[in-house]
Amino acid sequence: MTTALIAGVWGQEVVDTAAGGRLDAYGILPRDPGTFWHVLTAPFLHAGFPHLIANTVPLAVLAFMGAVRNVWRFVAATLIIAVLGGALVWLFGRGGSVHLGASELIFGYLAYLLGVGWWERTPVAIGVAALAFALYGGILWGVLPGTPYVSWEAHLFGFVAGLVAALVLHGRRPARRATA
Repeated sequence: MTTALIAGVWGQEVVDTAAGGRLDAYGILPRDPGTFWHVLTAPFLHAGFPHLIANTVPLAVLAFMGAVRNVWRFVAATLIIAVLGGALVWLFGRGGSVHLGASELIFGYLAYLLGVGWWERTPVAIGVAALAFALYGGILWGVLPGTPYVSWEAHLFGFVAGLVAALVLHGRRPARRATA
C-alpha cells in the first residue's frame, strides 16, 4: 500500500513535469466554489521535485506505520485526512494561493498515529505513537505560520483531520471489567 502511494505521487510528478506543471492547478484554491473537489487531488500534487523529495521519506515512513496493522483503516484514515483536512484548508486557508503537497497527509498520519496511541492505549499503539513522535515530532512547528510559500494551513488542518480519523476509527475502547 505504501509503495503504491509513493509510486503514485512520483508518477504524478513525472506527468506534471511533462505537462509543464499544469496539474498544480488542481491544488486547493481557498473558497473558490468550482475547485472544492481539489481537496481530493491536492495532497498528491507537488510544486516540483524538490518539494516531492522533501515529502517522500516522512510520507513513506508514516504511511507504512499507519498501514501495517490494518490496511482498510489506513485507507479510511487517508480519506478522512484528505477530505476533512482539505475542506478546512479550502474554508480557512490563505486566499490568493494554491495549497498542495503531501504534507497534509504527513501531518495527518502523524496525528493519526498519536491519536491511535491515545485512544487505544495498548502497548503496541503507544509504542508506535512514541516512535512516530520521536522520528517526526519536530515537524509540529510546521503548524505555525512561517515561510510564506509553505501551507501551514495544510499542516495544521491535516493534523486536526488525523486526530479526527483516529477518534472515528479507534475512539471506542472496550469497557473495563469491574474488579471486586
